[in-house]
Amino acid sequence: MNPRRWWLRRTLRFRITVVATGVALLTLLAFTLLAPALIGRVQLVAVDEQLRHRLVAASADVAAGRLPDPPTRVLDTAGAPVDGGGSAGLDAAAVRRLKSGEPLLRTSGESAARWLGGVVVSPDGTPRLVVTGNELLGYSGANVLGTRWLALAAVLAAGLVGIATWLSVRSSLRPVERMRIAAGALPRGQRLPVPESRDEVQALAEALNGLLARRDEATERLRRFTGDAAHELRSPVTSVRAQAEVAVAHPDPDFSLEVLESVVEESQRLSALVDALLILARADTGELPPAEPVDLVLHAQAAIDRMPESDLVVRLDAPLSACLVSATHTEVELVVDNLLRNAGRYAETLIRVSVLPAGRELRLVVDDDGHGIGEEHRARVFDRFYRVEEDRGRDTGGFGLGLALVAHLVRRRRGTVRAAEAPEGGARLEIRWPQWR
Repeated sequence: MNPRRWWLRRTLRFRITVVATGVALLTLLAFTLLAPALIGRVQLVAVDEQLRHRLVAASADVAAGRLPDPPTRVLDTAGAPVDGGGSAGLDAAAVRRLKSGEPLLRTSGESAARWLGGVVVSPDGTPRLVVTGNELLGYSGANVLGTRWLALAAVLAAGLVGIATWLSVRSSLRPVERMRIAAGALPRGQRLPVPESRDEVQALAEALNGLLARRDEATERLRRFTGDAAHELRSPVTSVRAQAEVAVAHPDPDFSLEVLESVVEESQRLSALVDALLILARADTGELPPAEPVDLVLHAQAAIDRMPESDLVVRLDAPLSACLVSATHTEVELVVDNLLRNAGRYAETLIRVSVLPAGRELRLVVDDDGHGIGEEHRARVFDRFYRVEEDRGRDTGGFGLGLALVAHLVRRRRGTVRAAEAPEGGARLEIRWPQWR
């Protein structure tokens, strides 16, 4: 079995406990290995301090021609005793080290000895090696025994850390487990209880509640969108079917031609509705193409030029300089075309298009002189399939999707949309887009 896969299949509590126990054990074992050396070093420093005082006093006696008290020894520079005692048991390497002033540690079995030395000139001018030392009883054995006991203590301490971690993680995850169970049985529209503790669990509950709110909103929007789309599709499909059945039942060439013209009209309406639904479906995917500088004035003029011939007067008021918005050419084209198409349906004689700088934004205002939008409808005209009058869109060929697409494209670029009353008494639709920086 793959170790990584096996590890990832374990519970979070198990993994945290194993990691915490392993880290504690390794840390304590490392301390166990270092502790004897540190303790021995502290012990040697204390012994050296005592030996140094003794060596200073003995060196002063030798320089004055007196022999120091045992256990200090006086040797010649070759290591032979000159104080009348027996051999000091120092080899040539040890003698050289003591003559250089370096301390010497000799270990044998469980005992050890620490020596300090220095060269002193006697009154007759002969150099003498003065050495002094102490036996460190049980030095090596104590280190070995101490290491064993520390290792045992490290294992026990790591075990206690593991138990404490297991209990602590279980206690900490208990609210999360309760939250998981509650979320699984949570009815639609309800939210998880938010704990009073200001910790990660509270933040998780708030985040999950936000996710549930977005889920319910998306579900409701999808349900409404699906129902409205089915309703809108049913009308042209039913009309085409009914007229086709009538044409089949009454095979009159003149009547059939009239039926075919009506079928073509309904088919065009159906095709336009499907195209609008596809555009909104792509916009709902959340994919946001990178923004680029787009000249709003040029696109407004191009949209005016694309409008079908009519008696309407379309006027553009815009600065002579370029007005760049942060969007894509396709988004700006769709927004301007839908706004002008909407105004063209309801205007009587005049449509005014204005492009106005507004700080870090650009305003696109489309006014018409139609009968306007009532104040109670202005907040909802950008909803999908919403119509101010139930039969208004069907009579003029609209579906209630154009302004919804405009709002979606503008808002996802952090812009705003607004419906108001035009100076001519008709409808005013205002778009605010972030300027390109």
